[in-house]
Amino acid sequence: MTVLKPSYLRVRRRAEEALQNLTQPPVDVMAVAARLGAEVRPFDLSADVSGILYREGDRRVIVVNQHHSVVRQRFTIAHEIGHLALHKGEAVHVDEKFPIYFRDGRSTTAENVLEIEANAFAANLLMPADWLRADLDSMRIDFSDDEALVRLADRYQVSTQAMALRLASREERAGADLRATL
Repeated sequence: MTVLKPSYLRVRRRAEEALQNLTQPPVDVMAVAARLGAEVRPFDLSADVSGILYREGDRRVIVVNQHHSVVRQRFTIAHEIGHLALHKGEAVHVDEKFPIYFRDGRSTTAENVLEIEANAFAANLLMPADWLRADLDSMRIDFSDDEALVRLADRYQVSTQAMALRLASREERAGADLRATL
């Protein structure tokens, strides 16, 4: 039995392609979606549904829960763009409760590769490693200061949790100095 594993290199390359001429945060996720031919529509969804990707022929619609915070909506849109850029097939993909699979038991066993890849794509799109590395070098951030994480998250228009996960996951994978591993 073959166990599928996330292709982080492919995810990073697709996120870089989606960024095209963008050079600084925050990433305009609406522009990225439009470039990929997707229309983004806020909608009154139940609390446990963050986003939906609908594809039919040339039509692509990303539906995002209008009741979620702006930073969560941005991550949801980036996540659905990830499904669009990475995964073919499903006409409708619904993300319920929008779990972050980087740290739970399912992610370590790669049970839900599509979700892991879409989350990784969103992180790479919204918080590109090169941009973070430059900011970490120029801002001289002290991570014992909670305000530093808040400032960095604000700059990228992501939640502090998303920023902390992005920084921690890069550090843990490399097991080395944060600035050197991004």
